Amino acid sequence: MTTTASETLTRRSFLESAAKTAAAGAALSQLPVERMVHAADNDTVTIALVGCGGRGTGAASQALSTMGPVRLVAVADAFKDRLEGSLNGLKRQFDKKVEVGEEQKFVGLNAYKEAIKLADVVILTTPPGFRPYHFAEAVRQGKHVFMEKPVAVDAHGVRMVLEAAQEAKKKNLKVGVGLQRHHQAGYIETVKRLQDGELGEITSMRSYWNGGGVWDPRKTREQVGSELEYQLQNWYYYVWLSGDHICEQHIHNLDVINWVKGFKYPVAAQGMGGRQVRIDKKYGEIFDHHFVEFEYADGSRNYSQCRHIHGCFSSVSEYVTGTKGHANVGGHTLVDFKGKLLWRHEGKAKDPYQVEHDRLFDAVRNNKPHNEAERGALSSLTSILGRLATFTGQRVTWDQAMNSKIVTMPDDIDYDDGVWKGTPPTKPNAQGEYPIAVPGNPEWFKRLI
Repeated sequence: MTTTASETLTRRSFLESAAKTAAAGAALSQLPVERMVHAADNDTVTIALVGCGGRGTGAASQALSTMGPVRLVAVADAFKDRLEGSLNGLKRQFDKKVEVGEEQKFVGLNAYKEAIKLADVVILTTPPGFRPYHFAEAVRQGKHVFMEKPVAVDAHGVRMVLEAAQEAKKKNLKVGVGLQRHHQAGYIETVKRLQDGELGEITSMRSYWNGGGVWDPRKTREQVGSELEYQLQNWYYYVWLSGDHICEQHIHNLDVINWVKGFKYPVAAQGMGGRQVRIDKKYGEIFDHHFVEFEYADGSRNYSQCRHIHGCFSSVSEYVTGTKGHANVGGHTLVDFKGKLLWRHEGKAKDPYQVEHDRLFDAVRNNKPHNEAERGALSSLTSILGRLATFTGQRVTWDQAMNSKIVTMPDDIDYDDGVWKGTPPTKPNAQGEYPIAVPGNPEWFKRLI
């Protein structure tokens, strides 16, 4: 893709130290360590949006609603119509806070590199499979980042994010991750009480994301020019792009349980899953239900459910049982074993999606510590571990998941002059049907771990 954007545009001054990073990964250490201190409280913070879908547009709206002068100065997306729709909506909402001319619009799979160059803070909201590569590039260029969850869909991506997270710390970059429950007062107080022992020793946990599912595939094969474009348009239904809904959605609940456990992570998982209702070939390769038992080192278990089937029991929630009672973590209540209410959060709720951006931009402006990347990566691996357990039907350890050599992102995909090039890792047969994971099949275990 050809671009004409200058590599030197910026609207803020930063103080740079002369020191350079030690060899902590050549791809990330090509630029000097930057202290990234905001020069004045009233300086404008510029924003680039990479990924112009609904969540990306929402994240940009929240970023533009933070305190102090902010401007959206660049946008990038794989599809021009999505980019224009997002940008027009943001212009209507924020008027002069949106300063994106034709030369600041970038379309294609490499568009992110050009958009990142133009801003101080980069919002990364493309399909999750691309997140590690975009985050690594943003850190390499010395930019602050907000990135949506999950931050990776395979172990290779998790390791990339962990490496980039360390480099971001060295460069004093601020990183937010879209696990907004960490910025929700009721969750914060409930988790604190659990960690302080108000329900005694925690013995078991339950987590749910059960509902009817998300959007149906948006495009048919007849409406697009290639299999690659077809999968990109319908990205939710392909593991290399979404990680399956256990990663794309249920990560929120799994992350809460890890938080309750003091950011200690499962040592293993086993479970079951499959496609019971959403079996049409248009639904790609992901399962419509997963049940996973996550084991923690202290012997406690998280019994995890996520389901995309209409008409079934629905719940998006987390529960904890201790030696003194139960907690509805999302409901922000503690009760004893007889059902007597011990505590309920009564505070007025603020929008956690807005609060997470408020805190990130405050950290950028005032040079406060803020780096959520490592936590986001390890909770992403938790959800990946769950998918590996359900896809294989085996007990999978944390170390097996973390050390997996499988890379789901193909290395030959590209977009040039309106043409999609390359082959996605999942290919349909002559009838347009995709290979679906078969638990218990040793060949699938080799393909996944």
